[in-house]
Amino acid sequence: MAVINHWDELIQFQSAEYTQAYLKNRYKTAGYDDFSAKSYENCYAFMYYLEHGEAYYRQAIQAPVSIQPVLLFYGFVHLLKACLLSVDPLYPETTSVLAHGVTSRKKKKQNYRFGEDEVKIQKMGLCAHLANKMFQLGPLEGNKYSMQSLLMQIPELDTAFPHQKHFIFVEEKGGKYLLPSKVLDGFHMTAERFSNYLAEKMHGRLEGVGADEGGVSFSCGEFLPLPFRFHLFKKQFCFPFKMHKENDLPDILVHYLLLYNLSMISRYETEWWAELLKSRETSDFPAITLFLHTAMEKGPFLCLQFLTAKNE
Repeated sequence: MAVINHWDELIQFQSAEYTQAYLKNRYKTAGYDDFSAKSYENCYAFMYYLEHGEAYYRQAIQAPVSIQPVLLFYGFVHLLKACLLSVDPLYPETTSVLAHGVTSRKKKKQNYRFGEDEVKIQKMGLCAHLANKMFQLGPLEGNKYSMQSLLMQIPELDTAFPHQKHFIFVEEKGGKYLLPSKVLDGFHMTAERFSNYLAEKMHGRLEGVGADEGGVSFSCGEFLPLPFRFHLFKKQFCFPFKMHKENDLPDILVHYLLLYNLSMISRYETEWWAELLKSRETSDFPAITLFLHTAMEKGPFLCLQFLTAKNE
């Protein structure tokens, strides 16, 4: 596994002078009153969230797999709290946003399979607050997601599903992106209809969209947004093969939901968890193991991307 290096870029935020100026600019651009005072108040909390999060991740690298989910989940939560403070100067305004905001089955069924398990988003709590403040998503209360559907949204897990290709890689040629024509089969669309679908999904961020027998080409002057995802290890953008509701779920929320459920299983379903790690009878083991390896690097990367993105 590669060495985590995103912390080297996050180190810039371990300066009170820099961080206060950063938060002041974010709050001012977002139109908040008292942006100067709030940046001063939140400066050290922001720094400590990142510092504490890094400590969890560093421990997770050295820890046995059996307790990695717990360390990674709480490390990720601390990084996300810093992300929240960059867009919500009042966080945490109420105690209701301190709960995880997600539920999972408390008692696992006989012959339990991780991929078939589900999580459900609650009205209140950190999950809904993240979705609203960081991504301007509408209410997600009651939405259920299976673990399999979430794992399918992580392109780095391609080797865990050798017979199921969930993404198609985007090619780059002459300053333009190209999606091969076979993506049209999975979406059951003509090239023209797919081009319109893509332009609508990306809210006008595309330029020079064209479609022919070779596929769909376009330009975009920024980090490609959803439904595109970024394969961190291959350093390449990719696009889902088929249309799923989870395609519109930000990477941060996908990781949050998976880490939440795995941390709960690690803590409260000890017998099943130990058996999984020892017997390795099902396809759950490679998928979970590869996800944990991915999460160690992708979590800090996603938060770094969010913190350094330009204000809308």
